[in-house]
Formats: sequence, structure tokens, C-alpha cells
Amino acid sequence: MAQIPKVKIGVIGCGMISSTYFNAAKRFEILDVVACADIKPEASQKSSELFNVPAMPVADLLARKDVEIVLNLTPPKEHSKVALATLAAGKHAYSEKPFGVDMADASKVVALAKKNHLMLGCAPDTFLGGGQQTARKILDDGWIGKPIAGTAMVLGRGPEKWAHAPFFYDYGAGPMLDLGPYYITSLVNLLGPAKRVTAVTLKGSEERVGGPETEPRVYPVNVTTHLSGMVEFCCGAVITVITSFEVYKHGHTNPIEIYGTEGTLAVPDPNTFGGPVKVFRNGYEGFVEAPLSHIYTANSRSIGAADMAYALRSKRKFRACGELAYHVLEVMLAFDKSSKEGRPVDLTTTCERPAPLPLNLEDGFLDE
Repeated sequence: MAQIPKVKIGVIGCGMISSTYFNAAKRFEILDVVACADIKPEASQKSSELFNVPAMPVADLLARKDVEIVLNLTPPKEHSKVALATLAAGKHAYSEKPFGVDMADASKVVALAKKNHLMLGCAPDTFLGGGQQTARKILDDGWIGKPIAGTAMVLGRGPEKWAHAPFFYDYGAGPMLDLGPYYITSLVNLLGPAKRVTAVTLKGSEERVGGPETEPRVYPVNVTTHLSGMVEFCCGAVITVITSFEVYKHGHTNPIEIYGTEGTLAVPDPNTFGGPVKVFRNGYEGFVEAPLSHIYTANSRSIGAADMAYALRSKRKFRACGELAYHVLEVMLAFDKSSKEGRPVDLTTTCERPAPLPLNLEDGFLDE
């Protein structure tokens, strides 16, 4: 493939997810991570030593003229704040999910990016993996006919035993904003934008007892922990979505299923990059596992940032864009809003369905 100039990247936020980005970024030829920063200097210094990337204060990173895109890997509550600082510094902004914790702050980010003519991107980028792209191709090729309905379910007890468990039960997380971005983004990739949400949500308890077994502690639950509703898509499909931290055991083996006029598509876990992808058509005896049509089936986090970098160089549209993430955020927040107000919520945002990836890519490269 033709050699194009690398895009220099700065990373803000050197916590638990950052090592995944540092490692995956080595895979994509276009990315060149040149600086890292964290509000805790010891965290950025550790990343500097592990990945041979200079550590510096956040202000110094944002002041560097060579940094073109800033990867914002801070906690959800800080996403909008860091994105605004990035855009104000004249840098393109790519954030870890979710795009924000409320629409008011997120709208400020969208407005500033537009005003400053800067690019805005956001994880999750798992929908660019081989499993999700294969499911997309099967759907686009008409194997199950017109999508009519479906289910998307992520069920469990939540990470209550993790050392940083309280984070997942605080504002900006919970099962919807922590795990929902993977599922809702996958659905928008498959079906296009949504138009309405009708939901009921609840909180199983006001507190949890968790943390390491040797140091159990009680912490408050500040978010709803079981969210169930229907998302109506502009294409006509109606998908039942459940995200929950209240389920000990369940029998739903397919994370996402799409029901069409000619069959059923079983979509793999959207928090992964691989398969399996399974299809049932009228006349089959059972589901048939489809060969994966696309590469990037192993952990390829940062592929969204790489796609953004290619778009920056070639001026094409990119896939994990702010418009998509802003729409996904509104869909997710609409669950609690619908439940609280006792009515369906008509969405005010929309987005273009992301373009599919080409079939003939080489590992470490994307389309120019």
C-alpha cells in the first residue's frame, strides 16, 4: 500500500484501559504515539516506562504543535471536559466511550468541534472488527431479508467484586453507559439510526457490598442497574434491549439477534472483535456458522482512532465519528428518561450509518 504520513497522537489518561490502546496502536502504521499525560504523574510515568512514550503534564501535551489527535482515555465524567480542552487547543479529539454522561455537556463538545472545524471521534470501535463487519455484510447482502425485530442483551451481576467496583455503579457508568455503547453502536452499524425509545428502568438496591474478597466494603449505587426497553429504528426494525447488573444466571446465548423476513442473524458479542456469526434461513435445520469475511478479529482497539487518522489525511468520512457517538449517547440516556417520564421518547439526534470496511484490507492498514 502507498505510504502516507503518520499521524502523531497524544494520550490523556493512563489508567486501566490505556495499555490496550498503547499496544494496539503499534499495529496500525499510520499511528505514532508521541506523548502521554495523566492527572496523576505516577500513572503517566509508568506508561512512559512501559511503552517508551514521553510523559508530561496535560497542558504541555495540549501545547505540543506536533500532536494532531488526542486520545481521551479519562473516566467518563471527565470525557467532555478533556474533549473541550483538546478542541480549544486546536487538536482533533478521540474519546473512550461513552461520548459524555449527559446531552448538555456532549452538545458543547459537538458545537466546539464544528466551530473550530476539527474532527471528533469516539469509541467503541469494536463494530469495525471482523465479527461485526461479517454480520453487517450478511445483513446487507439480504440473507435474512428485511430486518423486522431483534434482541440485544447484556446480563450479569456487574463487576461488584472488582477493586474499582464503585466506579461502575456511579454516575456516568452503570450497565447502560458502561456496556450499552457496544450494543447500541453495533445496532446502529447494522440497522442505521434510531428514532424512538420506550423503556422501564430500576435500581435493585441502594448499595452493594463488593471489592476484593479480603477487603469487602459497602458503596452506594448511584445509577439504575436494570434497563429494559424497545428501540425503534428508522429502517422499521424494533429491537428489545436489556442491560443489567441484576442477573445471576441467564440462558441467552446470542448477545444480539436480528429477526428478518427470511431468517435470523445471530451477532457476536459487540465487546469483542471476532465471531461467531450465525445465520438461520427458512428451510435450514438450524443455525449455520458463517466464515468471517473481514480481518481484525483479534483485539484491535484503537482501530477507530486509526480510521480517523486515515480520514484526516485523505479527507474522507470516518466511521467511529462524533455524530455516531452523540446519537448513541442519546439512545442510551433515553432509557432512563422514558422510564422517569412514563412515555416513549422521540430522539432529537441522528447519524449516518457508518460505511462498511472493505474486504481486501491488509493487517495494520485501513482504506484511504
